[in-house]
Amino acid sequence: MKSIIIFISIISFSNNLVFSQTSERKFVSINNKKIAYKTFGLENRKGNEPVVVFEAGLGSGGGGYGGLLSFVQKRFAGIVYDRNGIADSEIDTSLKTDADVMKRLHDLLTKLEIKPPYLLVGHSIGGPFIRLYASIYPNDVCGLFFIDPTDFMLTQGEDDRVKLNTLSKSGYRELFIKNYDYILKDTSISNGFRFEVEREKNESTPVFFKRYKSLSPLKDIPVTIMISYNKHIEDYEIEMNKNLNLGINLIPWWKELDYLRIDHYAEMIKNNQHSRLILLPLYSHGIHQQDPKIVADALIETYENCLSSTKNR
Repeated sequence: MKSIIIFISIISFSNNLVFSQTSERKFVSINNKKIAYKTFGLENRKGNEPVVVFEAGLGSGGGGYGGLLSFVQKRFAGIVYDRNGIADSEIDTSLKTDADVMKRLHDLLTKLEIKPPYLLVGHSIGGPFIRLYASIYPNDVCGLFFIDPTDFMLTQGEDDRVKLNTLSKSGYRELFIKNYDYILKDTSISNGFRFEVEREKNESTPVFFKRYKSLSPLKDIPVTIMISYNKHIEDYEIEMNKNLNLGINLIPWWKELDYLRIDHYAEMIKNNQHSRLILLPLYSHGIHQQDPKIVADALIETYENCLSSTKNR
C-alpha cells in the first residue's frame, strides 16, 4: 500500500523490463487475444507438486519478477505472464472486473494444461488479486505469497481516524482514486495500461475494493506476507503532496497506515498454520527488486510448506 509516487515509479520501471530470456517467451490466444508468458521447471514437475504463479502489480508485466526468478527457477516449477493490455499481452476490453482478470488467469492455466495446486505470488495490487483468486478457486490454491500488498481491507472508519489522528486532509482511500486520476492524465501511457487503470478505479468507486467485501474464508494453507514499512519520505512525495494539495502529514500518516495494514494481514492469517508475516523496515515497495535474495529464500520456504501440506492431504 503505497502512494501515487510508488505507483508511478514501479510502473515506469517495470514496463521497461522483459522476461529474463526472451527466447523462452511464448504466446497463447484466449478470447482471440494474445497473452505473453514464460514457464520454467514444468518438465521436471512430479505428481502433485505445486506450481508457483506470479501476479504482478499495477501496470507491471511478468518481467518485473526477472531478478527474483534467477534465484528460484531451479527450485520449483512456475509461470510468469503479462495481464491483458500490459507489456506484450493484447488488450481485452471484455475484462471489466478483478474477478474477470482472475478468471482469465484461470483460463490461461487451463489452456496451458498447468494443473493445480498453485502457490500464488502477488506484488502490490497483485496481493488482493491472489486473495480473490483463492476465494473463487479455493481448491486450486495450496498457498499464497504476498509482496508488500495493497491493503484492500482498510475501512472508511479506519481511514477517517488516520486523517483525524494525523491532522491530514486526505485519507488513503481518497488518495487511491487520485492516484488513478493522476495516471490517466498522462497521455503517453498505452491504451492497455489506461484500460487497466480505469478498471481498477471502477473497482474501488464508489466503494473501496467492493468485490472483496464477501470473500470466502481463507483455507488453512501456508501464507507468507512480506511488508515494507517506515519507508523514507522522498522529495518527490513531498512535492506531490504539495502540488495536489493533499494536505497529508506524511510521516505520521504512513506510520498509522502501516500499522493498520500489518494488523489486517496478521488477522487474515491468524488461523493458518505454517504462515507468517515478515516485516521489513526501511525497505522499498519493490522488495523483490530491491532484495530478491530475501524474497527468494522466503518463497522457497513457503513452497516447501505447500509441498508438505499437499503430501499430507
